[in-house]
Amino acid sequence: MKKLMVGLMALSFAISLTAFAQDSSMSQDHNMSQTQADAKAPLMTLKGTVKADGDKYTFVNDKDGKSWDVKNPEELKGHEGHHVQLSAHVYADQNLIHVMSVKMIKGDAMKNDSMSK
Repeated sequence: MKKLMVGLMALSFAISLTAFAQDSSMSQDHNMSQTQADAKAPLMTLKGTVKADGDKYTFVNDKDGKSWDVKNPEELKGHEGHHVQLSAHVYADQNLIHVMSVKMIKGDAMKNDSMSK
């Protein structure tokens, strides 16, 4: 009886390890597919204005006036209405960008300072 209990405990432990290993490999696959998707979308530097409508953020490019939806709007919070330079992966087929970094353009910051005086 004691051997049976030890055997059942060992079997339960082995099954739980297998389930855990499958779960972590699935999350790694998801992260890997996101990285591969970003690799296919070119990283570009864009200048333009950030627009916000509730939780939806868009970026309007200075060069061609094109409006892009933002995949990760939390990166642009606090930049609403500002003229910025973005480093972003561009998904032209989906009209979508994934922002990697945001930088205020100096000329715009100087205008805001002079208006507040």
